[in-house]
Amino acid sequence: MRAVVWLVEGTWPACVDAVRVHAPHAREVVLLHVSGPEVPGVAHGAFAGLMGRGRAWETDPGDRVEALGDGSAAELLDAAAERLGRPCVREERAGRPEREVVAAAEGAGLLVLARDGDRSRLGPHSLGPAARFVVDHAPCPVLLVWPGQAPGLGTIPPPPHHR
Repeated sequence: MRAVVWLVEGTWPACVDAVRVHAPHAREVVLLHVSGPEVPGVAHGAFAGLMGRGRAWETDPGDRVEALGDGSAAELLDAAAERLGRPCVREERAGRPEREVVAAAEGAGLLVLARDGDRSRLGPHSLGPAARFVVDHAPCPVLLVWPGQAPGLGTIPPPPHHR
């Protein structure tokens, strides 16, 4: 079985721990990080808008932001691989995270991801839009983990009143 683990800043340790516990015999573990195009794109656009186009002597801050993001992703993948403690594949993708994760999960036996929404209560709001998309469209079984202690059952809203 091939297990894909979606690594996101702040929640990745729970995902790595989950694959160690729930898929210890996976033939291959893929540690996946996806960089969205938003932040460098915003910096590029702001620079062009503020400074005008064609000013070759100016340094575009979008290039620096992109380089910093690449370094941060490499550090995250290294830390995750160390925590996993076994051979693995490190994969970095760029694009819309939800689409890239679904594509990376094609042919996998398991996809591991963490809840990324409201962590104070149980329910559908514990998933953000990207995670919801991945859960709804994954082409394989999904293991959805809490990145910390799960809220108690008392956080479930009461049932609706019947008339």
